[in-house]
Amino acid sequence: MRRALMPFALVAALVFVTGSALAQSARTTQVPPPQDTPYPGTIALRVDASDTAQGIFRVHETIPVQAGKLTLLYPAWIPGDHSPTGPVAMLAGLQLSANGKPLTWTRDEYDVYAFHVDVPQGVSSIDAHFQYLSSRQGGFEMTDRMLMLEWNKMALYPAGHYTRRITFQPSVTLPDGWKFGSALRAASVAGDTTTFKPVTFNNLVDSPIYAGRYFKRVDLAPGAKVPVHLDIVADAPKDLALTPAQVTMHRDLVTQATRLFGSHHYDHYDFLLSLSDHLAGNGLEHHQSSENGLGADYFTNWDASAPDRDLLAHEYTHSWNGKFRRGADLWTPNFNVPMGDSLLWVYEGQTQYWGFVLTARSGMWSPQQFRDALAIVAAKYDRDRPGFQWRTLEDTTNDPTAARRAPLPYRNWQMSEEYYSAGQMVWLAVDAKLRALTHDRKSLDDFAQAFFGIDNGSYVTRTYTFDDVVAALNGVAKYDWASFLRAHIDARNPPLLDGLEAAGWKLVYTDQKSAYEQRYDDSDQSSRHLYNYAWSIGMTMNKDATVNDVLWDGPAFKAGVSSGATLIAVNGHDYSDSVLKDAIAAAKDATAPIRLTFKYQGGIRTVDVDYHEGLKYPHLVRIKGTPDYLSRIIAPRK
Repeated sequence: MRRALMPFALVAALVFVTGSALAQSARTTQVPPPQDTPYPGTIALRVDASDTAQGIFRVHETIPVQAGKLTLLYPAWIPGDHSPTGPVAMLAGLQLSANGKPLTWTRDEYDVYAFHVDVPQGVSSIDAHFQYLSSRQGGFEMTDRMLMLEWNKMALYPAGHYTRRITFQPSVTLPDGWKFGSALRAASVAGDTTTFKPVTFNNLVDSPIYAGRYFKRVDLAPGAKVPVHLDIVADAPKDLALTPAQVTMHRDLVTQATRLFGSHHYDHYDFLLSLSDHLAGNGLEHHQSSENGLGADYFTNWDASAPDRDLLAHEYTHSWNGKFRRGADLWTPNFNVPMGDSLLWVYEGQTQYWGFVLTARSGMWSPQQFRDALAIVAAKYDRDRPGFQWRTLEDTTNDPTAARRAPLPYRNWQMSEEYYSAGQMVWLAVDAKLRALTHDRKSLDDFAQAFFGIDNGSYVTRTYTFDDVVAALNGVAKYDWASFLRAHIDARNPPLLDGLEAAGWKLVYTDQKSAYEQRYDDSDQSSRHLYNYAWSIGMTMNKDATVNDVLWDGPAFKAGVSSGATLIAVNGHDYSDSVLKDAIAAAKDATAPIRLTFKYQGGIRTVDVDYHEGLKYPHLVRIKGTPDYLSRIIAPRK
């Protein structure tokens, strides 16, 4: 009976699938697919960014057109976000007109990023007016002292063409006296309005502006043929005070990156750096610039800024890894075709690796700070990422689309974008293996030059596949790299600490924080600031006394602690970080549990955490009798 029913079930399934496919096709046919053909004419894009009091960007576009149906798209899939995060909800007041007469537009029935309009006969251009209402969540995009302008939020573009075949001429009006940094180059200046040279839309989106009342430009490649600048906007003039030693470190970052890759993929480069306690923090890569947002006292409280100093190195590395070379499924012909993220463990994972290494090679971290930072990363995959019991590293490349970087209730179990730090540990293992195979004559540096250092000076994207990565590694040293990589990215409970030990170091825990980790407690500027008890009671705390995360099946979890709860008392005493720390330490020599009182969902609840192993913090120590590859990895290149 079951056999007899199978053909009918199969036919029914095929009918259902075919019907669904047809329905889906019908839903998308109103938006013309992109073709590799030029869009006729140049689109004029004018942005008035002078309304800092209300945070409103006012946009005017003049778009050359031909009579007939036209679809305008608002960018959805944003490079660097790896997901459809284009803030179309912040677009408001859209009005289209031609020859001074209004045109009626309709939003696509199934695609909220697409707008349709019928262009009348005899019309050669249309005007589009709208406002972009800048975000206030997680920090501002515009304050009375500075702003970040990302062009993907400021433009509609015609469907049916690759973005590299659509030309824009952008201009921006800033508040009186403000200065800006950008990879764009000015064509003319009239008062507070700067008009830039024409640029293709893909390169325009890749060239944001940071502008401010208090601005400083630092030459990071003096005398070089290819200029590199650090363009800083700050809350106050005092925040712009760099010491000569700090300037030297940032110049050495450029030097060490160039020596690593043996090339550059820009004809100029601008680090766009905001130092603010009000503007949103940021870290976003571009080909010829990067967006970097840190606390106001990044330079003036240098010791406390250590945990955030790898940001510039990370985003700079992306000029080679991610922008010039990119996973094949991440390249798209326009900003509304979905991206695939399967190779983010290369794109972000190896960038995370080089970000740490270059921060150390440039002197922005001492060798000890590098090891302390790496110890914290390693400890994630030793004790507080049990989610690898059910997920693979490769599967976490879906997180940008699935979670959109939203807060997660049990991050260590759900996991979130582990292709960054877990990917970093994979590439440490690859580096150590290359050194072992070649008796330290070859390393991941050789892979970087062979893979990312080609086509010097070009910033035309070259895509790659998994097989391309394997072939490049085999070009450095023959080995079964496909199996090696698959064992790390496609297996549950991957051996992520093997590379650390292969590099001559091992992870240990003591009851004392490293000086580097202590910076998290000393600094309010770090975006990664947490009170971390993940390796003891299995809980991390936010600065506001709420529980950030609870280690799945850890001591606090078993006691019933929930993420999001507010800790108000420890053993009957008002909560503070030091009170909790003292209680964990005292419980080591006692039998009584640690009593925690929480406020949660409008009620008060007390739980007993049965933990008696004391405080635990991660550190790296040498493995005697083994090569110290780790120290060689971070040694500056001559």
